[in-house]
Amino acid sequence: MNVNSVGRSLGILLLVTGTAHFIFPKPLDSIVPHFLPGEARTWTYRSGIAELVIGAALLLPLSMKIGGTSIRLLAAYSALALFLAVYPANIKMAIDWSSRSLPNQLLAYARLPLQFGLFYWCWTVIKALKR
Repeated sequence: MNVNSVGRSLGILLLVTGTAHFIFPKPLDSIVPHFLPGEARTWTYRSGIAELVIGAALLLPLSMKIGGTSIRLLAAYSALALFLAVYPANIKMAIDWSSRSLPNQLLAYARLPLQFGLFYWCWTVIKALKR
């Protein structure tokens, strides 16, 4: 795998999903856990901004560094932290959607193990960038 391409597809995914937070915020508002303080829309926008910033950082040249560490590597760690932080929203969605139609239930339940795929994707990007 070309080290220059490592993490770029993850960056693009985050840019797309981050943009969706601003275009279609209402469905995302509904899965914000109630234990978070403030308005759900604020959390939707915050996570969207985080996805946009991290996604853009994953597209930066490898030569760009902060304190001697690649910004792209820092972004990969940030993506992993973000995916871990939003996992409770996926759990809330699965619980809330348990009384919906079977296809909706399956979609909500499928998000739970798929999130582990995102964790693994971040980890493989981190390992590749550290080489």
